[in-house]
Amino acid sequence: MAMNVGYFLVKSASKYPQKLILKSDEGSISYRNFNRRVNRLAHGLLSLGLKKGDKIATLFFNCQQMCECYFAIIKFGGVVVPLNARLKAQELSGLIDHSDARALIFHTEFLTVVEQIRRDLSKVEYFIEVNDKDGSNTIRYESLLTGQPENEPGIEVTEEDDFAIVYTAGTTGRPKGCLLSHRNYIWASLNGIMDMDIRHEDRNLVVFPMFHTAGLASFFQRVAVGNTLYLMKSVDIQKMLEIIEREKITSLALVPTLFNALLQYPDLEKYDRSSVRYFTSAGAIFPVELKRQTTKVFPNAIAGEIYGMSEEAGLGTRLLPKDVFRKIACVGQAFTNHEVRVVNEDGEDIKPGEVGEIIFRGPVVMKGYYKDPEATKEVIRDGWLYSGDMARVDDEGYIYIVDRKKDIIVSGGINIYPREIEDVLYTHPDIA
Repeated sequence: MAMNVGYFLVKSASKYPQKLILKSDEGSISYRNFNRRVNRLAHGLLSLGLKKGDKIATLFFNCQQMCECYFAIIKFGGVVVPLNARLKAQELSGLIDHSDARALIFHTEFLTVVEQIRRDLSKVEYFIEVNDKDGSNTIRYESLLTGQPENEPGIEVTEEDDFAIVYTAGTTGRPKGCLLSHRNYIWASLNGIMDMDIRHEDRNLVVFPMFHTAGLASFFQRVAVGNTLYLMKSVDIQKMLEIIEREKITSLALVPTLFNALLQYPDLEKYDRSSVRYFTSAGAIFPVELKRQTTKVFPNAIAGEIYGMSEEAGLGTRLLPKDVFRKIACVGQAFTNHEVRVVNEDGEDIKPGEVGEIIFRGPVVMKGYYKDPEATKEVIRDGWLYSGDMARVDDEGYIYIVDRKKDIIVSGGINIYPREIEDVLYTHPDIA
């Protein structure tokens, strides 16, 4: 079997067949049985006439079927288009149309939304619904698995083949589709495993939505080492604490606002959190005082932080446990097998204390924006991905983000960074 992301599951199903891969409110499943269902789904999708290179959109909150779809699609060389389940109907319609998806697989909770936009989705040939009931004008998900073989699809998929189109959040305009390869996610997974101390025996709580790049990267990392993942469909602090205590969770990743919500939960001390050995923050700077309080909540844990973007599979820099209290408001340094620089307008490395743009180079950088060569040329130059994020570096080469490049205000010839203004405002006692 050629090296591709699907190999992660094949390997772990062979090494740990009886071990649980997923557990959620809906139930649990072993690596062996999960891989069998994935293969049956892959064959079912192929039986419809879908083929290698076809784009297949998915619309789910975290659940077993979402995970099955990801692996089934990539095993036969399809391209996953994970849709943000929080978007409005017309926003979803625009992304699905732009992606050229031939199929849309969705949970029945989104049926009303899909029905609203179905007429607009002229390129979508197959609407596949995860639904226990018959009657909808869709293909029933489980019917695709019925009678299908459990063996691998047997289609050669290499690391250079397209893996996914992940749409950006649109912070600088309309969302763009980041075209990522198997190679990108293989290296993102390996970098995360090496640098973030991911171990085979970990029991990981999945709160990040797996339609976001951070959730995707984490999912494949965990499967690669044979972790058990406990899926949460939505944020519920009490349920989170119950799962941590009951399942002896060893690792979790949250955004800083959720760590803060955890700290504010009134019955926090009722729950045993001693099993957690590693927690990670991503999505925003982790304020140092919040970080200190969180280490008290998880007394046996060490902390890490990640900064990344969809254009490089979500893993750009990491702040390791040894540095989390030594480097304040810092996003750290490059992941292994990945280069990061901060440069001025002429592409030259800045000096400590100066402000420049963060750029990346390495095997995690996307192929480009789907169907947008001009935007691709703008951000990928001479092999370097220009992030649009402005930052400073210190004497040791650690990076500190200042703001988005397009948010800079020029006044009297001086660059003013809105984020620095916001940081001051947040400290004012009369501003909530």
